Amino acid sequence: MSFYDYKVKTRKGEDFDLATLKGKVVLIVNTATGCGFTPQYEGLEALYEEYHDKGFEILDFPCNQFRNQAPGTDEEIHQFCTLKYKTQFDQMKKIDVNGENEDPLFTFLKKEMPDEEVKGLKAKAAMKAVSKISESTKAPSDIKWNFTKFLVDKEGKVVGRYNPTVEPKKIEGDIAALI
Repeated sequence: MSFYDYKVKTRKGEDFDLATLKGKVVLIVNTATGCGFTPQYEGLEALYEEYHDKGFEILDFPCNQFRNQAPGTDEEIHQFCTLKYKTQFDQMKKIDVNGENEDPLFTFLKKEMPDEEVKGLKAKAAMKAVSKISESTKAPSDIKWNFTKFLVDKEGKVVGRYNPTVEPKKIEGDIAALI
């Protein structure tokens, strides 16, 4: 299967066919509204505003698997993000990214890009800490925490996986190169 063979659910429960994204660069992020990384929504929105008209999309997948940091309904999460961070990109239905109930898209993403590079002592320490407290992280390829990001090129190939400590601004060069 390819990236374009998957369908996901919008926050309103409607099917969203990823094949509609052919020819676009896509950043997929598992998010949470009550996480230390939640301010990354600002950087994500900045990327979206800069590159959306050039063929860039962000798919936001709220996930409550990491210390229950995405409480609330899909609509409450959406209202929080649009009011506090002025997000305009697509927000999908809340999902699991690890374990027996993980969304098939994330199974695919993890298979295509099983690990992310962690650079710097601070980032390594942070990722080691979250890996220890993450109850849903079992396999080496599992998502370690909220705000893990996957970059997909215009042909649907997964070309990058970025750990939660990577600020969206640091991905900008990779996005620009693909556009």
